[in-house]
Amino acid sequence: MTLPMTVPAPGLPARVRIHEVGARDGLQNEKSTVPTEVKAEFVRRLAEAGLTTIEATSFVHPKWVPQLADAEQLFPLVSGLEGVELPVLVPNDRGLDRALALGAWRVAVFASATESFAKANLNRTLDESLAVFEPVVRRAKGEGVHVRGYVSMCFGDPWEGAVPLPQVVRVCKALVAMGCDELSLGDTIGVATPGHVRALLSLLNEEGVPTDVVGVHFHDTYGQALANTYAALQHGVTTVDASAGGLGGCPYAKSATGNLATEDLVWMLRGLGIDTGVDLGLLVATSDWMAGQLGRPSPSRTVRALSHKEQ
Repeated sequence: MTLPMTVPAPGLPARVRIHEVGARDGLQNEKSTVPTEVKAEFVRRLAEAGLTTIEATSFVHPKWVPQLADAEQLFPLVSGLEGVELPVLVPNDRGLDRALALGAWRVAVFASATESFAKANLNRTLDESLAVFEPVVRRAKGEGVHVRGYVSMCFGDPWEGAVPLPQVVRVCKALVAMGCDELSLGDTIGVATPGHVRALLSLLNEEGVPTDVVGVHFHDTYGQALANTYAALQHGVTTVDASAGGLGGCPYAKSATGNLATEDLVWMLRGLGIDTGVDLGLLVATSDWMAGQLGRPSPSRTVRALSHKEQ
């Protein structure tokens, strides 16, 4: 592929690690349950496209996320992929037990920056939810497991509106203090703008949270996900969450639309001369295939554009 033309911009990282969330965050929001073997094939195809961090599933109670009730069946089908990290979400000690029993060595906990979302998503206050995560993180670290801390509603909340930056920083610092190796700042309802992104990242640095432990997770509700990603790259962030084909949203926040599409991200990064290790053609083919499995077209503009050209 000769397009996009590569035109580097100053001050950006040479390489970005894409944290692919389509198989977990994407599929958990589907109305219908995707068969386990289709999920496994999706993960395998994503790996063949060059993605090396693929969030595989979530060890939550099936009552809360029935679409991922097959975690025990799915994980062994993909755990042997060479050179691929397969993080899994664990909400509590029981979830960690299930993940560890299958040999998972990268897990994630899911915190909230607001009281309203903590109650809606976790049925606890913000501080109560952090108290639940602390022993989970501590035990995981004791087992030599890498722990990611998701922080949702970092830029806005459907119930509370604007979220004060110090409130977000407090939650981030608490997760780092309890042992999280990495943070993912979530724009769960897609309301962030580039200046807001820069302000939060700068305050985190001022409060002792280094940029190299921070990833960003943008939703494209208002079409700002790529602009916000670019602002994060300018600040030095090198980990970006994205979802193949733009799958996903949030079952607990009705105004949350799809994640930043991995293909759209790769197209922009390729044009900037930033290495991702991803084969865009294979990735587009994978998302096109999954769209067929789901019975609807991919919302990713890059998938649509390149798939149309191939026809």
